[in-house]
Amino acid sequence: MSTTYASDALAKPLSRSLLALRLGVFIVMLMWTLDKFFNPAHSSKVFESFYGIDWLSHNFSYIIGFIELALVIGFVTGFSRRWTYGGILLIHAVSTFSSYKMYMDPFNNLLFFAAWPMLAACLTLYWLRDWDTLFSLSNKGAR
Repeated sequence: MSTTYASDALAKPLSRSLLALRLGVFIVMLMWTLDKFFNPAHSSKVFESFYGIDWLSHNFSYIIGFIELALVIGFVTGFSRRWTYGGILLIHAVSTFSSYKMYMDPFNNLLFFAAWPMLAACLTLYWLRDWDTLFSLSNKGAR
């Protein structure tokens, strides 16, 4: 089997797989974003507990939510993949690593471990962003 044939044979399943990852990450990120609008008190509590930010007002929660919503929409549509996928990766990495105390008591905080496969999905999407072209606004650099 030639290399060209192998890459052509992989193109369709790869793009479908990356779309599935993108949609899965999008669902989680969208819910975290919507939480900033529908439950800003929870967002303030999260920012205080995990990031040491105790001054987050409801209005600031909305501002962060709008910025995050723009990023999440850009991400799911495949717009400017280097920046939107990188932004999602960064946000999720900060969230995952800032929860380090939860990993020290694993059996009382099992749900926090779901962050690791999602972080792997975000990293995979970032690394393979040039191949993630199915239902993507930005096909620049598509292979």
